[in-house]
Amino acid sequence: MLIGGSVHTIDAKGRLFFPARFKDHLWDNIYICRGIEKCLMLFSPEEWEIFSEKIRRQPFSVASRLQRYFFSTAAQCSVDSQGRLLLPQQLREFAGITKNVMVVGTQSRVEIWDVEEWEKSQLSNDDVKDIVDSIDF
Repeated sequence: MLIGGSVHTIDAKGRLFFPARFKDHLWDNIYICRGIEKCLMLFSPEEWEIFSEKIRRQPFSVASRLQRYFFSTAAQCSVDSQGRLLLPQQLREFAGITKNVMVVGTQSRVEIWDVEEWEKSQLSNDDVKDIVDSIDF
């Protein structure tokens, strides 16, 4: 399970030292794409297939729009021998990533956020309570 969060710095070449805690689940053959929010989503090959299949099962008019959104800028990457992950330029621009990022495990995937965007996206305790109550948690 991918959990935990930490702040990292992007170097001048667009690389970040990828958290070692994800090594067992997400190191080689990482699929990276735009997130639903202003972040990047990283998947293992197994989780990428599950994600892709969910999109593929949608009605054609919905699937084609989602496929263009997620897959047109997606990339397959790996962490190098020094523990760095190169984030493609186009994806960094989408997420507004320039220097400091928050890398968070979200159970089945990892998200990478610009630190300021991450801080703006946080739910309050009341927000979480309302969500939990609305889904009969």
